[in-house]
Amino acid sequence: ITLSSSLKEEGNSLFKAGDMHGAVCCYTKALKLSDSKAESAVLYRNRSACYLKQEEYSKAEADASKALDTDPGDVKARFRRAQAFQKLCRLDQAFLDAQRCAQLEPKNKAFQDLLRQLGAQIQQKSVQLNSTDARVQQMFSLLLDASAKDSDRQKAAQNLVVLSREDAGAEQIFRNDGVKLIQKLLQSKQEDVVLSALRTLVGLCTGHQSRTMAIVNELGMEQLCAVMGSVASAVSLAACHLLQVMFEALTEGMKKEIRGKDEAILPEPSKELRSMLRHLLEIMPASKVSGLGRDSAINLLVKQVPRKSLKNPDNSLTLWVIDQGLKKILEVAGTVPELSEGPPLTDNSHMSCSVLLSKLYDDLKCDTERETFNKLCEEYVQQHFSRHGITGKLRAIQTVSVLLQGPSDVGNRTLEMSGMMDAVISLCASEDVTHQQVAVETLIHAAGKAKRASFITANGVALLKDLYKKSENDRIRVRALVGLCKLGSAGGTDFSMKQFAEGSTLKLAKQCRKWLCNESLPPTSRRWSVEGLAYLTFDADVKEDLVEDKNALVAMFELAKSEDKTVLFAVGSTLVNCTNSYDVEKPDPQMVELAKYAKQHVPEEHPKDAPSYVEKRLMKLLEAGVVSALVCMVKQESPALTDACRDCIARVFLALVERQEDRGTVVAQGGGKALIPLASDNTDGGKIKAAQALAKITITSNPEIAFPGERIYEMVRPLVSLLSLECTLLQNFEALMALTNLAGISERLRQKIIKEKAVPKIEGYMFEEHDLVRASATECMCNLVLSTEVQELYLATGNDRLKLLVLYSGEEDERLRKAAAGTLAMLTAEQPELCTRIPGTTTHWLEIIQSLLLCEISDLRHRGVVIVQNMMQAEKSLAETLMESEALEILSVLAKGGEGTPEPVSKIAQNCLDKAVEYNIIMNREGREKGKGTEP
Repeated sequence: ITLSSSLKEEGNSLFKAGDMHGAVCCYTKALKLSDSKAESAVLYRNRSACYLKQEEYSKAEADASKALDTDPGDVKARFRRAQAFQKLCRLDQAFLDAQRCAQLEPKNKAFQDLLRQLGAQIQQKSVQLNSTDARVQQMFSLLLDASAKDSDRQKAAQNLVVLSREDAGAEQIFRNDGVKLIQKLLQSKQEDVVLSALRTLVGLCTGHQSRTMAIVNELGMEQLCAVMGSVASAVSLAACHLLQVMFEALTEGMKKEIRGKDEAILPEPSKELRSMLRHLLEIMPASKVSGLGRDSAINLLVKQVPRKSLKNPDNSLTLWVIDQGLKKILEVAGTVPELSEGPPLTDNSHMSCSVLLSKLYDDLKCDTERETFNKLCEEYVQQHFSRHGITGKLRAIQTVSVLLQGPSDVGNRTLEMSGMMDAVISLCASEDVTHQQVAVETLIHAAGKAKRASFITANGVALLKDLYKKSENDRIRVRALVGLCKLGSAGGTDFSMKQFAEGSTLKLAKQCRKWLCNESLPPTSRRWSVEGLAYLTFDADVKEDLVEDKNALVAMFELAKSEDKTVLFAVGSTLVNCTNSYDVEKPDPQMVELAKYAKQHVPEEHPKDAPSYVEKRLMKLLEAGVVSALVCMVKQESPALTDACRDCIARVFLALVERQEDRGTVVAQGGGKALIPLASDNTDGGKIKAAQALAKITITSNPEIAFPGERIYEMVRPLVSLLSLECTLLQNFEALMALTNLAGISERLRQKIIKEKAVPKIEGYMFEEHDLVRASATECMCNLVLSTEVQELYLATGNDRLKLLVLYSGEEDERLRKAAAGTLAMLTAEQPELCTRIPGTTTHWLEIIQSLLLCEISDLRHRGVVIVQNMMQAEKSLAETLMESEALEILSVLAKGGEGTPEPVSKIAQNCLDKAVEYNIIMNREGREKGKGTEP
């Protein structure tokens, strides 16, 4: 017999025994060795049968086809292929194969049954398709019929959206020329019809690359961008969402393997992606596009262009966008809305532009690339600055202002161009409010940069004071005030180093609060007053005044929830200052002494920054509704919600959950839900702070109520991220406590914790020197050993895991002892084999177990008797060893119960004695009395 034949026989035996995996291995090896076509055909046919059992239908079909290539009359192979086709929903092909089988063996009942099944399925599918086809056609004709009733059209639109979300429905719409009909709907004058068309397209494109490519090519980006440029905000946002879904389908499609839905091998979608980006760039300077549409285009560019991770070396898309569109983006940056020149903007456009420019600049890899970016910006600014007339100069200054808020290095370089600073300072004194406003804002943005601050402090303070005192326009006064605040807070939190006379910061803050509450001022000006408070609240007196002014707090929170997203960072910074959640480096006491000796300045902390003051401020903020404002800020889909802004929000949340009694309030107002995205999309420090806030909530609240449904599983990754050496021991401890709570809830949560590779980290903390951390890691392990994967780690040979638990069960620290003994009790119950290994862990094992049985703490005694019971049930020799020791006496006392022995303990102790009797190691009481007390 050849080796391939013996492998085939082995495969057949394994197949009969139900070991499909083993059988496939044998047939595969045999196929590699087989020289005979006929034998190979049989092997393919047999392997096809295995694949059918394993539900790998594509492989089953492929193997059956290979068998049929050699012998088209092989009825078994054809039947298997028919079954595979049926499971793959290729019913027509399945029917042809089943029909051929029935012709070859007309009396075979299995063939006849399959043929009948397939006939019924094909008929059902045909009815279904016809009815879906008819429904789709009916919906479209209703939607396109201007004379139809509004209610009917709305119903049809809704049905279409629902249908598009199911794969079969989406395919029907697509095949029924749906895209052409949707194109007509997009041209409708009725907003709800256009919205339905956009939502239907979202259903067609979600996660489906080939359909998305076809839709982009058929509808054309021009039309989609025109819809996004609509004045109707709902339509514009829906179109923006659709484009986002399209980008995701195309970019994900490039990464993923070809999925089942997309049978064909797909062409590379980079042509479509570039076309989409080119159109977004063309939107920038287009005067017919609404401000909201332009903001959406900027938002999409922010999300799609720069690399998601700088580890990925390819930044070609960023370079392409800079090459094709930087000038177009600068057109938006340089637009002064009050002048007639330039495209329409919203209050958010400049800020969004700054973020986009910053992201593009940060994505550059080398000095040459950065130099090109700088040159393009300088050329653009110079081109407008050198034009005759004031308009060009204003455009240039406005562009510099936007660059200073974005890539500030580039902003500083453009500010240093010849004559630029002089022009800014002279325009500050202009009679025209618009000119003044542009110049003052540029001055403020420049003042934040240390390099410029000294120059501006020397030249600008007098100018700004003059504007603040003498201007008759509140719009200018509020901006001048912010300039003064920015310069006045140069000392940061060091209250002994203010640039202005004592008390002036309080006056400035009072004026800021007044403007903040003044509803007759435009929102943009009220935003600037928050900007001022962001600087002034470095001063603890200002913080105290602000939290006492509930109207000002409410006004600030309302602004945070408004359409104007540019206020987010200012609100975030103000709240960080009020809650003292910024990082404070405590100076080394020896260095302070040396500094005093050398008569150098020593930073001082304000007495009102003491913890008792901060706690009261937190309570005042909670009363004024800070949580709902923060939740709203996190939801904002806007480039203004930068990482720096998310970092601020995470810090404030962490401060708000510091007190245990406030955590319920934060969760009830949506804080828990808002923290989850903050823990995954943030600065590195922000992620840790958000994760720590989640840990604090999970420790004291019921996680299933605080994070209902699927949300509870999203908690695991942030908590595991705190188990790192970069985090503090307190953060490690809180994460372990929170994970302990989650691990005790369900097997699915334990699996999620295991999948996030938390187990080795938790084991590492079981060796931590700090008692609390070591105990909480062991408690976490106690809940995780309910999973078989974790039990297997203890079963594996050559490790000290079990030894550690036995030793910890004898430690002095009560919490650690309970956790270790609890883990041991569970493991020995689930895996009796471990009982036999306990004596080999340490020579003191018996003493440790006896000390558990003798312990005054009833929980430890309970764990002790459970371990003894498990050991005695596992093996007779273990029971003998235990009964020869003092354990017998202790168990006898415990079994009698009485004072101080809980009923469960005495019951288990009695079970242990009964087991010893069963093994004939000891006699029961009656036997002992008859034998006058002799023991065997």
